[in-house]
Amino acid sequence: MTDTAVPAPASASPDQPSPVAEGGSRIASLDFIRGLAVMGILAANITIFGQPFVAYTWPGGFLVPSGDPDGWMWALQFVLIDGKMRGLFTLLFGAGLYLFLEKAWERGQGRRLQARRLTFLLLFGLIHFFFIWKGDILTGYALCGFAALLFVRMEPINQLVLGLIGYFLGALMLATMFAGVYVLERSGGEETEIAAPQAETSSFKSYEIEDGEIETALISSGDYTGLVAHNFAEHWSEPVLVVMQIVFETLPLILIGMALYRMGLFDGRMAAHKVRRWGWTGLLAGGALSASIAYWAVGDGLTYTSTLLAVAGLAGFANLPMVLGLAALLSLRGAAARGWLAERVSAAGRAAFTNYIGTSVVMLFVFHGWAGGLYGELNRPQHYLVVLATWVLMLAWSKPWLDRFRYGPLEWLWRCLTYGRLFTLRR
Repeated sequence: MTDTAVPAPASASPDQPSPVAEGGSRIASLDFIRGLAVMGILAANITIFGQPFVAYTWPGGFLVPSGDPDGWMWALQFVLIDGKMRGLFTLLFGAGLYLFLEKAWERGQGRRLQARRLTFLLLFGLIHFFFIWKGDILTGYALCGFAALLFVRMEPINQLVLGLIGYFLGALMLATMFAGVYVLERSGGEETEIAAPQAETSSFKSYEIEDGEIETALISSGDYTGLVAHNFAEHWSEPVLVVMQIVFETLPLILIGMALYRMGLFDGRMAAHKVRRWGWTGLLAGGALSASIAYWAVGDGLTYTSTLLAVAGLAGFANLPMVLGLAALLSLRGAAARGWLAERVSAAGRAAFTNYIGTSVVMLFVFHGWAGGLYGELNRPQHYLVVLATWVLMLAWSKPWLDRFRYGPLEWLWRCLTYGRLFTLRR
């Protein structure tokens, strides 16, 4: 998912780390933000590591009392985490995609090499989806990355405008669709033209619950082969369908990330006072809108359709300004980040691909019946304790590993596959 494995510039051998990758402000800023994003993604995903997928948006999907009777923990996660960390990571993926191409162009290579790289990312994503965890987003990144290659020669301002327009249209489409679902449910379905869509929504809710029950039984019993077979039998089309659903978010954010990288957000070429002003504006405006949506959803009782409208529909309008604000403010912080904690966060960002997949593997051992067996047993506050413990693990291993080795384990493997050769791993 990440783009930490950056090839060397033309003046260096391809098997040597780039001077930029060794600590230049351009990479330091990206790595620091990536580290925070990959940690935040775990906080967003923890609910569906330990509970059925329907529980991600709807607290009623928990198999145990959620431990959040008033819904304010749901609201806090909605405002600070949900959609923001994924959006930030996607933005950085776009920046890293263009950075990789810059280095490839310096050596007389280009989009063909990037396409090869994305092909292996797609393979990693499919393995992750079917064999580890079906919440994977690598597949979507790879496929949207292929589409983004069509726009890499576009002027940065045009990339930015196209990305913003595409994102807004996608958010409007989703908000309209889920607002319609919400209104239909509230109407009571008395009219014929209303009853059919309402029945369809009810059927989808029932399917999510029933599928969750099947997966709960498989996971809790430790039937790993049965779970994999279920993924292939019932969810084989989801990697592509998910791309169709998020193309109006992922591809626009990739384009925006490429544009902001080229315009100098991550390497200090933008005036710091302007970056800070726009950063705080986006963060506060988006945060206020997110808080308003969360307040409405909690007041509405956190029903299935109200949470679906909030998370999958209305949140899009609040997420973008917050993502851009976070990217701006963290770019200032990341370039000057010092101290043991900042160094460890940056190291986690340099090994973000390994940390993302590795987190899913760790969660197998925590929740599945053949290991920890905690699936469906923990409530929301207890999930956050798992997050904290995993953050400690993530920060503990990344820096010592990278002090001894050039790349994270999966970053190294991805790099070798991309270039079709073995690179030196140990420093």
